[in-house]
Amino acid sequence: MARKALKERTITIPQVKEALETIGEERLDQFQRRSLDYATKFAKVDSDKVDTVLKELVETFEVEEGEAVQIINAMPKSIQELRVFLAGGRKIIESSKLEKILLFLNKYRKKE
Repeated sequence: MARKALKERTITIPQVKEALETIGEERLDQFQRRSLDYATKFAKVDSDKVDTVLKELVETFEVEEGEAVQIINAMPKSIQELRVFLAGGRKIIESSKLEKILLFLNKYRKKE
């Protein structure tokens, strides 16, 4: 029987990791195992902090949710890298605001 998607939502890599871990690795198919492996390697924020970071980016820094998700996935380290994710916007964002966003991201960045 075909499954029907009820709702589509953009989620971060740490959220993907958390969702797959709740299923249990032994119950995952091959694609899901590869996705879990990818998410484990490339998650740059702890999954318990990702909701806080997402909410703060959207509410305080007025970043659109889709852009915030991509920022969290990449966790840019410079203003130039951050501008890539915000370039599609209709407005120009001041460098001082971008610096504040980077300082905020640094508080939640996973230690590599």
